[in-house]
Amino acid sequence: MQVSDQRSGNLEMFGSLLRFFRERAGMTQESLGKYVGYSKSQVAMVERGERAPKGHLIEIADEALGAQGALVATGAKLKVSRFPSWFEDYAELEAKATAIYMYANHLIPGLLQTSVYGRATFEVHCPPLEDDEMEARLAARLDRQRVLTRKPAPIAGFVLEEHVLRRPLGGEQALKEQLGHILEIGKRRNIAIQVLPTARQIHAGLDGPMILLEGAEPERIAYVEGPSNGYRDSFAVHRPSGRW
Repeated sequence: MQVSDQRSGNLEMFGSLLRFFRERAGMTQESLGKYVGYSKSQVAMVERGERAPKGHLIEIADEALGAQGALVATGAKLKVSRFPSWFEDYAELEAKATAIYMYANHLIPGLLQTSVYGRATFEVHCPPLEDDEMEARLAARLDRQRVLTRKPAPIAGFVLEEHVLRRPLGGEQALKEQLGHILEIGKRRNIAIQVLPTARQIHAGLDGPMILLEGAEPERIAYVEGPSNGYRDSFAVHRPSGRW
């Protein structure tokens, strides 16, 4: 099932309504953007349900498009997720997982990141994120880390490529702090962290980063993430007797 196709329903509904009134008024995305202080691409993202309306967009657009309060009424009921729409389902499953297994080949996983390292990953996002959106995503990522210390704590295993631990995202000091953080986390009894040497000639993970989640039921969720979206699938398994 493609997680990227499951946009937040209320944002998508609002976006469709905004597009309806904009087209009825004979206004382009660019011209509406001038009214509300958005770029054409930002208006398009709101209409697709990929971006929450911010500032006074709802009130200004309602008046400019002659929506007679429809946009204001709909906007008042919006519930905005802290995560990108394509990540929402995964975050919910992760929070309830009894076991979490990750293989990372391009950056340190969010569950292991410090705030400085995490902010550095968002600062290089393309297209650039707004400051408030970046801070919201960072806060949500750090909040996810509580899953590792909750009770009962899940079993967690991380396999990290060696070069991931050498890439100084955020600067040398940020990397130093990040590596120290990983060492501390690795001391917990429920967490195992392994490093895959760059020089290794046999490699079973060439398809990219992957995640396995195990829940209370005898089922595992496989999650694979790309640059801007992700997908997941589930399959039943016999519960393992040891750690991954």
